[in-house]
Amino acid sequence: MRVDLFDFELDKDLIAKEPARPRDHSRLLDLSDGQHIVDRHFYDLPDVLQKGDVLVFNDTKVIPARLYGAKGDALVEVTLYHPEDGLS
Repeated sequence: MRVDLFDFELDKDLIAKEPARPRDHSRLLDLSDGQHIVDRHFYDLPDVLQKGDVLVFNDTKVIPARLYGAKGDALVEVTLYHPEDGLS
């Protein structure tokens, strides 16, 4: 997989600092028809889902553990998803 395809610039002001209130007012990007992009809210989800759809829940959390490294011209940034012994 070419992970460089996931690289993009994102204005820091567009990154949520805290959850939406109320929570069901969080934004939802709907690409379900394959031709149009529709801005929705999480409370619209029941209208978007169809019989046979599958929901996958991701309950991971980001911890403040980031490692930076370099070797020659190559730069590396690693975000850890769980604490390792001696790192916290």
